[in-house]
This record gives sequence, structure tokens and C-alpha cells, in this order.
Amino acid sequence: MAEASDDHQVCSHCERAIPSSNIDLHFAHCSRNLEKCRLCGDMVPKKFAEEHFLSTHAPVTCSQCSETMERDVLNFHKGENCPQRIVTCEYCEFPLPAIDLLEHQEVCGNRTELCHLCLKYIRLREKSGHESHCNGLVNDIAESSRNTRPPEGAQGRPPPREFSPRRLLVSIAVTGIAVLLGSLFFQRKREQNQVH
Repeated sequence: MAEASDDHQVCSHCERAIPSSNIDLHFAHCSRNLEKCRLCGDMVPKKFAEEHFLSTHAPVTCSQCSETMERDVLNFHKGENCPQRIVTCEYCEFPLPAIDLLEHQEVCGNRTELCHLCLKYIRLREKSGHESHCNGLVNDIAESSRNTRPPEGAQGRPPPREFSPRRLLVSIAVTGIAVLLGSLFFQRKREQNQVH
């Protein structure tokens, strides 16, 4: 057993500083009941060593991408690193796998929207920079055919709203109910036509 100070000693089994008056009793209990995990170094009760390994270090497979990793990093992997995790496009808020995001945003960012200040069509990827310095004057230098004034009273697309899984579920539910009610209505109308 190593020395820590006058009134404490370091237990050679768990490497914790223990009061010198208790070190012998502590060491007997500690070495009989605890073991150091060979992977993380935590001291765990010997009777729970296998459970500790299975719940913390046993390899698991990500259900989204099939990559194998330790269980304790699985949640971080699914939320931050998994190429199949669902993310949303910064331009259209369409949900898609992270692995496809870069290619999607390359195309989506090249779409254009009308700037209401200068009445030019601006690529979505350039919109925030354009809005910060747009002074509302139309530049007549070599504009493309897309950079023309819209018809009187025309409005551009409203700014995209933040993606909400709840909003998506509500939209799906409302659409489903509308389809169900429509099919019931047409079925009833057909039955009435057959009776007459």
C-alpha cells in the first residue's frame, strides 16, 4: 500500500486515498468485493462485472447504419455521427439521411427565390448574404432572363419554416382523415346512385 499523507494512505487495489486508521479493513473489503474494469478502469462489484461489461462495453450494432460500436457511445453515434440519421435541409427543411444531405443541398441551394427589395432572383445559398447588403436597387448589368420583374401583385415564396416532426405528423393525420372522409363520401354517393 502506497503512502498518501500522514492521515491517509492510497489503497493499492482501488487507488483511492483512505484514512490510515481504516486502510486494513478497507483493503480487505475492497480486494474481496471489487474489481477494476479492464476497459474503462472503473471499480465495479465483482458480482456485477459481467453486467457492467454488457451494459457499457459490449459491442452493439447501430440499427440505422449497421456499424458496430461500444454500447456507451451508441446514443452519441445515433445523434451526431450516424450517416443514416435524419437531418433537415437548411434550404427546404426536407428531412433526409445525413449521408445524402450534401448532395441534396448542392442542388437545393441553387434554386432561386425573388428578393422583395431589389426584385432579382437570388440563389438560396446566397440569400442571407444578399439580404445583408441588398439596397433595393435593380442592377441593369447583364441580368439573366430570370432576373426580371415579376407580374404585378406576384409574391415570392414565403421564408421556410423550421422543420417540426409534430407538424409533419399533424399534416399526415389531416391528410389521412381527408382521404378517409372523401372515400366514405364517394362510397355513400355511389350507394345512393345504385338505389335510385
